[in-house]
Amino acid sequence: MRPLTRIAASTSALTLAAAGLIIGASSTPAFAAACSQSRLPLPDASCTPGAYNPDVTQSTIGSTICVSGWTATVRPPTSYTNPLKAQGIIDYGYADTAMSSYEEDHLVPLELGGAPRDPGNLWPEPYAGTKTATTKDGVETKLKNAVCKGTITLSAARSAIRNNWTTALSVTGIG
Repeated sequence: MRPLTRIAASTSALTLAAAGLIIGASSTPAFAAACSQSRLPLPDASCTPGAYNPDVTQSTIGSTICVSGWTATVRPPTSYTNPLKAQGIIDYGYADTAMSSYEEDHLVPLELGGAPRDPGNLWPEPYAGTKTATTKDGVETKLKNAVCKGTITLSAARSAIRNNWTTALSVTGIG
């Protein structure tokens, strides 16, 4: 499903979630997947291309991402992200449809100035597997710290994590 249509579709997903229809695990998805799982642990780039917050630039990092607690000021509430997560679970055709099995994650993290509410920057990232949502969190923090120390540019960090978060540390030379 295209990123711009995820918001409209999320209303029906929220309805299904509230009715308990996508909470339990099943061996086959109830709907045909619109997004591919073939690149996991990376998202399908056609469904989740990533997006940047225009307020975060190299010249504003000192008043945005490098300020402790700044991400809390832009993080969308779960009342916004949970319907997107429910729809994303359907879109990606995950067999495990339990909402608790995924983090509705920003491909370009808020720590690097990712767009907080852009559906094209959000996807249901699995907690299961060898490289998971939890693993990505550590990569995000290391990249942000390097940007704030001036070791790498914001642009380099964003590009690396958007292209492939599993190689972002080695590509940027910080890990």
